[in-house]
Amino acid sequence: MVAAAPRKKIRLGDLLVEKGLISEDQLMQALAAQKTTGQKLGRTLTSSGLVTEEQMLELLSTQLQVPFIDLKKYNYDAETVQLIPETLARRYRVVSLKKNPDSSMLVSMADPTDIFAYDELSKQLKCHLHLAVSRESEIMSTIDMVYRRTSEISNLAEELGDELAESDIDLQQLVQSEDVANAPVVKLLQSIFEDAVQIGASDIHIEPDETVLRIRTRVDGVLQEQVMKEKRIASALVSRLKLMAGLNISERRIPQDGRFNIRVRDRSIDVRLSTMPIQNGESVVMRLLDQSGNTLILDQLGMNKDLLEHFRKNIHRPHGMILVTGPTGSGKTTTLYAALSELNKAEKKIITVEDPVEYRLPRINQVQVNSKIGLHFATVLRAALRQDPDIVLVGEMRDQETASIGLRASITGHLVLSTLHTNDAISTVNRLIDMGAEGFLVATALRAVLAQRLVRKICNNCKTEYTPEKQETIWLYSLLGKNAEQAKFFHGHGCPQCNNTGYSGRIGVFEFLEIDDELADDLRREDSAAFAKHAKASPLFRPFSKHAMEYATQGVTSLEEVIRVTGMVEEDLEDPEFQLENNLSA
Repeated sequence: MVAAAPRKKIRLGDLLVEKGLISEDQLMQALAAQKTTGQKLGRTLTSSGLVTEEQMLELLSTQLQVPFIDLKKYNYDAETVQLIPETLARRYRVVSLKKNPDSSMLVSMADPTDIFAYDELSKQLKCHLHLAVSRESEIMSTIDMVYRRTSEISNLAEELGDELAESDIDLQQLVQSEDVANAPVVKLLQSIFEDAVQIGASDIHIEPDETVLRIRTRVDGVLQEQVMKEKRIASALVSRLKLMAGLNISERRIPQDGRFNIRVRDRSIDVRLSTMPIQNGESVVMRLLDQSGNTLILDQLGMNKDLLEHFRKNIHRPHGMILVTGPTGSGKTTTLYAALSELNKAEKKIITVEDPVEYRLPRINQVQVNSKIGLHFATVLRAALRQDPDIVLVGEMRDQETASIGLRASITGHLVLSTLHTNDAISTVNRLIDMGAEGFLVATALRAVLAQRLVRKICNNCKTEYTPEKQETIWLYSLLGKNAEQAKFFHGHGCPQCNNTGYSGRIGVFEFLEIDDELADDLRREDSAAFAKHAKASPLFRPFSKHAMEYATQGVTSLEEVIRVTGMVEEDLEDPEFQLENNLSA
């Protein structure tokens, strides 16, 4: 039987002093700091390092005789959690987890000593409460996941649809009205952005169909869809977004691009907006860039120790070109910014040429390309080289002129970092040569190529062992040989923690190719066949399939995800040398 909630006020500070976890003086200091910050005492104590969250939770669990619940592993019901209004849940750091047979409710709190929260929740739920304690971070994560804005978005869309149906006012007048702050279109957009930020979406797609409006959000590289019948609201949404991005709201025949900044849940979000005329109106795609988040460091990207060591060695070279390749959305920019963060020292002059500038970094001179006024990559790159830089980042090698200037800059004392849209590391040099770069210049300038993809990680809360299907087993034997018999694989069956997708977060898989003397000789001769053969034999080189398969056998990702992401695997399996190598190694 879960213990009932305490009826009298228990002071957390006194408990910690009594158990010797903090001193009286430390408690007084924390209370004084609490008056300044306005935070609860528990958070003040943990943030100052006087006591760990685990120590505090263990003390509360033992002293109050309430269980500790790990919400990451608890299979809660979203409807039960939503019995507590979101405002109360956030104010008191609490989630309702289970209705008991005796009509009581199990709720988990970050601070179960808060008698005021207990009284307020009892009035709201109109039942007896049984308390548990959980980590505050997990409670807030659960609240963010459960209290999504899907129903609110639907209600606001319906309200806006009714408003448009009942009046003949022009949509332009609606979005530009003086009472715009209270207009349903603005409330709807606010809910869409809040929902996207809560679930960690990278993109928002607004797509009018023949009879419905689709709003899709991309989470961990995969789109999630919400369909609304109020198709008539699409024009109002698009017009308002165009105004926010400073675009021409009367022009619906040609694509337009823009950007704006919004503040959502105390986070600064940079929104890159693109419109495109389609058969049923205008499609809008918005890329969300969290400017308030910390830039990743190289150690967090998922590279193994050897790869990370060699990549670091190359980015710390005084000159040469390093390319990061992969399709759109594969994390190339994140990798380059992680490298720039490590290189960003007072003694280094760094200039970036980007379209657009995605993240703002201190001390770095970042230039936004603007083709409308003739500010192209090549133009800006020429000017940047006259600014005496040590390191130059070029957003993308798009044409022969940019590639040529970048390659020549890298052999005249500059370190040049850039990206290319190629499928793998080996085909990168062929792409450069196809763009018109001379083989000898590529051989002299290019130091290394890092190709990457992102695979989704299995949700730890619903991870279960998985037996591959027959077709997958045949594929595994081709790749792993007899080792496939001992390998264990996992997948996620879906839970509230991962929004029933079975995945939570992503991690990089990489191909790394370092240009040695033999490969440089192949490039000078522009012998692509010899280059590919010698590249595959390079000690550091491993194809995507092998790196991704390591994650699968370690239980980091699923076999289905490996097959989805490494589309070049089928070509590898048809290669007799690839099959022979893997069967012999088995």
